[in-house]
Amino acid sequence: MIKHITITPKDALEKLMEGNKRYITSVFNTSDISQAKRLAALSNGQAPYAIVITCSDSRVIPENIFMTGIGELFVIRIAGNVIDEHQLGSIEYAASHLGAPLIVVMGHTHCGAVDAAINHDPAGYIKFITDKIKAAIGDEKDPYQAACINVKECEKEIEASLEIQEVEHLEGLKVIGAMYHLENGIVDFLL
Repeated sequence: MIKHITITPKDALEKLMEGNKRYITSVFNTSDISQAKRLAALSNGQAPYAIVITCSDSRVIPENIFMTGIGELFVIRIAGNVIDEHQLGSIEYAASHLGAPLIVVMGHTHCGAVDAAINHDPAGYIKFITDKIKAAIGDEKDPYQAACINVKECEKEIEASLEIQEVEHLEGLKVIGAMYHLENGIVDFLL
């Protein structure tokens, strides 16, 4: 069952952009996280206006970067913002069952996972992440360009999902990339 989208991808993107503008100059996140808001989200269910897939880097906090509160974003975090079956299943769920009209894959500057893929050969389970990034970026050695290429590859993987394609066709869902700059807090959308 596909839940109908109630906000356009364009309007969702504008909300994210406006939130990021506020974030750049803010000292505190003033979004509603009150008990009333928590209870309303509990009784009314989820209705996020965007799905954000981003790195698990502790300096990258989508709810703050976009100045959002409870129930506004469906956030999926994993080092290097790579996509596998688990992330894709979560994305499909949020798009088809919660009606989120916009999917944002957000990389960031100074990403440790991208650096590890370019400059190191880690062992253990980290290798699953860096191997995925290496496959995406090829021979690229510039960290910023590599992070952008990795974002674009993740977008392609999401777009390849038949369920995502169905929601795009039926509801107008949009998938876009973005880069968050740790230096200044700005998010550049890769449109």
